[in-house]
Amino acid sequence: MQHLKHCQGLAQVFLIRSQSSRLSKSSIPSLSVWDGHLSSRWRSTGSHGRQKYFNDRLPKFRFALAGLLAGTGAVLAYKLQQGKWAATSAKLPVTQTSTLPVYTLEEVTKHCSLDNGVWVTYKGDVYDITEFVAMHPGGDKILLAAGGALEPYWALYAVHQQDHVLEILSEYKIGVLNPESYKKQESANPLDPYSAEPTRHPALQINSLKPFNAEPPASLLSDNYITPSVVFFKRNHLPVPRLDPETYRLEIEGLPGGVVSLSLSELKSRFPKHTITATLQCAGNRRSEMNKVKQVKGLNWGIAAIGNATWSGARLRDVLLYYGFGPETAAKAKHVQFEGLDRDVTGTAYGASIPLNKAVSEEGDVLLAYEMNGEDVPPDHGYPVRVLVPGVVGARSVKWLGKIVVSNEESKSHWQQNDYKGFSPGTDWDTVDFKSAPAIQELPIQSAITHPAEGTSVDLSDKEVTVKGYAWSGGGREVVRVDVSIDGGKTWHVARLCTSDKGQHPAPPPPPGRAWSWKLWEIDIPIPHKAQELEIVCKAVDSSYNTQPDTVAPIWNLRGVLSNAWHRVKVKVSE
Repeated sequence: MQHLKHCQGLAQVFLIRSQSSRLSKSSIPSLSVWDGHLSSRWRSTGSHGRQKYFNDRLPKFRFALAGLLAGTGAVLAYKLQQGKWAATSAKLPVTQTSTLPVYTLEEVTKHCSLDNGVWVTYKGDVYDITEFVAMHPGGDKILLAAGGALEPYWALYAVHQQDHVLEILSEYKIGVLNPESYKKQESANPLDPYSAEPTRHPALQINSLKPFNAEPPASLLSDNYITPSVVFFKRNHLPVPRLDPETYRLEIEGLPGGVVSLSLSELKSRFPKHTITATLQCAGNRRSEMNKVKQVKGLNWGIAAIGNATWSGARLRDVLLYYGFGPETAAKAKHVQFEGLDRDVTGTAYGASIPLNKAVSEEGDVLLAYEMNGEDVPPDHGYPVRVLVPGVVGARSVKWLGKIVVSNEESKSHWQQNDYKGFSPGTDWDTVDFKSAPAIQELPIQSAITHPAEGTSVDLSDKEVTVKGYAWSGGGREVVRVDVSIDGGKTWHVARLCTSDKGQHPAPPPPPGRAWSWKLWEIDIPIPHKAQELEIVCKAVDSSYNTQPDTVAPIWNLRGVLSNAWHRVKVKVSE
């Protein structure tokens, strides 16, 4: 949030600069950047000092907001939450007025560098954004549009389609395209990369459209031990790629025999099919509770960015051993990197990595999964092949898998290096050093209440309240107990744990250290006779006796990840 304000403040610097060209530099008002305006530092420096101030700050802006170019859902969700989302059809009016110059496309194309000026077009208007390049939150990637149209890039990064962004752009308008150029440009623009997205279930609650991120209503989670694929939460960072299973190839690098290229049919026929039931949870699950303490950067997930499914595919261990992995390779490598086939406009793919010992361990159960719940992995979940890393944050289970690299280094991907890491509550965007924290792998103990919902009511005549939810722990640690309270934590009751749907035989206990699946839980608790409101609380305990913290504030962090405090729901009691 602080960084977003910072960027808004910098944008206003340029707005003031363009609106106040008749004013002297010393007359610019002295306000605070953190309030979205100018700091006293701006007032006290000359133009050279101001430029140096921006240059000094720029690396942090680029660093902290690299996700804007690699997966813009975080900022987009914040705007959705604030009700400031403008429909993707929003546009600036094309004002064909005699007071503005008319340019040809050829003239615009010549202004494609900082030396010659950076001009762009948007819906038939021409803008000189040379001054804004240094302030662009996404860094110099904005130069990809230099001398051409913004539409192809804004289609990919739909976060730009907001009123305040359009207002900023309007300040740089210098003219319009002539009709012939505008028509030519429109016919040449590529299709929206999100135009062929898969159909989604209408029950999903959308956190962002482009890229698509959504979770089911929480009450659906406790209806099925195996979460149906159609309502399993969707976490995409980029457009869903359209892949042909007949031409699909998986490349493997870093093994003694050189680069391996493996087809889907070879993956299925050459290696034994292995099936596990495993829970996947987004690092940002329950982020909305951290937002109530203090605004964070990230999609405003509720409690349903988690699901449990049956996954089938080849063990990663089997594949690596088949192609020559052995002691010699193990002595030189520490990580296994994964790269997806989902890419941004620059060709940058989503990527992540896991420790080598997890990847090659017989007990690690890492899969190259091609089935989910007995069917082909759906497009939103990585068709035709994804990595499934049980017990580990969902961000490492890379979808649409295109490449595996056995390496001595972690993935260099933004999502491995500059995202999905936890920090102290005292760390902000001015002090954060992503290199100082390890990438999240195993997730902490977690539980949440799926029924009843916040703000609903229960009937005193029922005498009991039925409480349901889920519990899960990372690293293969089994959930051994869930405690539930209806008086805010003063008294506690132990819930019944379920490892199957009702009417089915319970799943056998998992081997130690391989408890990859959640446990659903349920309990009926007597309603106190004179109660007018119940504060229902749950907390889980795993086989290592890890339990959840009681409040959110001590675990708050600027990215809103690892949110696992006691879950609390308040309901009214009616007579």
